[in-house]
Amino acid sequence: MKKLVSLFLALVMLLSVTSIALADEPFVITVMLPEFPSEVDFAAENNPVLDAIEAASGVRLNVIWGPNSTYGDLLNTTLADSKPPMLIAATDARNPLIINSARAGAFWDLTDYVKDAENYPHLAAGNAQIYNNISVDGRVYGIYRSRVFPRGGVYYRTDIAKQMGFDKEVTTLADLTELAEALAKYSDDTYALNMCSYTAGTISVITVAFGAPNNWGVDENGNIYPAHLSPAYLEGLNWLRHLYEIKGIDPNFAQISTSDWDNIERTGKAFMRFDCLDNAHRQQEWFEKNAGVTELIWQSVGPLAKEDGSITVWPQNAGFNGEILITKTVSEADLPKVVKFLDWCNSDEGATLLNCGVQDATYWLDADGYRITPSAEETEKTNATKMYLHDLNQLGMQVTGNPILPALKLTALRQRYEDLNAILAPYAVLDPCYPLVSETNVAFGTQLSQIISDAAVQYIAGQISEAELRAAWEDWAMQGGDMMTQEYNEAYHAAQN
Repeated sequence: MKKLVSLFLALVMLLSVTSIALADEPFVITVMLPEFPSEVDFAAENNPVLDAIEAASGVRLNVIWGPNSTYGDLLNTTLADSKPPMLIAATDARNPLIINSARAGAFWDLTDYVKDAENYPHLAAGNAQIYNNISVDGRVYGIYRSRVFPRGGVYYRTDIAKQMGFDKEVTTLADLTELAEALAKYSDDTYALNMCSYTAGTISVITVAFGAPNNWGVDENGNIYPAHLSPAYLEGLNWLRHLYEIKGIDPNFAQISTSDWDNIERTGKAFMRFDCLDNAHRQQEWFEKNAGVTELIWQSVGPLAKEDGSITVWPQNAGFNGEILITKTVSEADLPKVVKFLDWCNSDEGATLLNCGVQDATYWLDADGYRITPSAEETEKTNATKMYLHDLNQLGMQVTGNPILPALKLTALRQRYEDLNAILAPYAVLDPCYPLVSETNVAFGTQLSQIISDAAVQYIAGQISEAELRAAWEDWAMQGGDMMTQEYNEAYHAAQN
């Protein structure tokens, strides 16, 4: 009897999944997406991109746009509505509103669907760790919007390094130290490392490279502990403090705005940066266009080995930027259809339509088959892209990591960036508390993080001693850090069990 019931349910699911393509009328899905400023309005009628999506998937999209600047407020009011859109793009998967709404039953639980490789092969091909990062109480309620992972690292000026006698590949932390010390000697009014008021990324790159956890770690007893209590965290701070002492970091780094970060490198004031690796090829292209540079003067660094040969990398992101959620506006009977559509969105065909659109309507190819980026003067083409493709890429998820085709022609540094993301990914250190909820963190996390951040900056700049640094850590613990650690431990062990 059980076998007959299982067979019947499987048949129902198969029919519901295939019915999208078999139906005479398209299956209409309403979706809410963030919209970025554009002087050209989205065209819903006679839209070649929507028509192509419908022809390929059997789904007609009815898009509700929300200005990105006020999208959070719109999300609040939308989730309070009795009949929200069927699909919602949440730009922050760890927003308490999303977590609490999931717990309250506002979204469909997709845990079993994303494991069903037979019916949803593209969703099932997603990264299990990233699915875990967006989970709530161990259950998956959305499909993550994939972002390049791990992305963060080190890049530097090779021409300046050669002038200072450093001309080899950087493969170890010892090499990195040698490079930084060489760059620091270039001149009295330049600096080795480009640091600014956004110190979190710089500190995280070096402390994790020395072996510290990413925000939170798990000790030998299986308990959660904060990264700053790892000896490797202090090693990383000491590395920066040493560089500061030998005048390798601008003494005013904490007051430098992020908007000036690129210009510091472009004006030749600093020669190395711990940041998103894709910025290396942007800087190279800027120098080629604006300074007449013809040779490769920037380089991205690969894995950095410690003395024992181990490698640990700080991921600039958690592998995603928000998620696509299915609300309970979708009936249980229609749920497989909607999941099947999301699966199609993650195919090469779906990813191309959502991110590029239709050839000769929203993108164009050169003689070699590479995608052309229209110039600002080609207003007819740029307006067509804004009108028809608009921001449909916000529905793109790409959990399979599939390339968006057709491709842009890559420079040598752009190709190295693509290669390094694949090389560094296995060494990325994930935050075990990312999918967990601490009420103390929700309420006071920002203030508590500031205590750690301020103390680290002051220590790097030589304004406080190690004893005073540790005193700040104690203050963090008393102000709520210990309670947050306890809550994360309870949630972690509950999830493990």
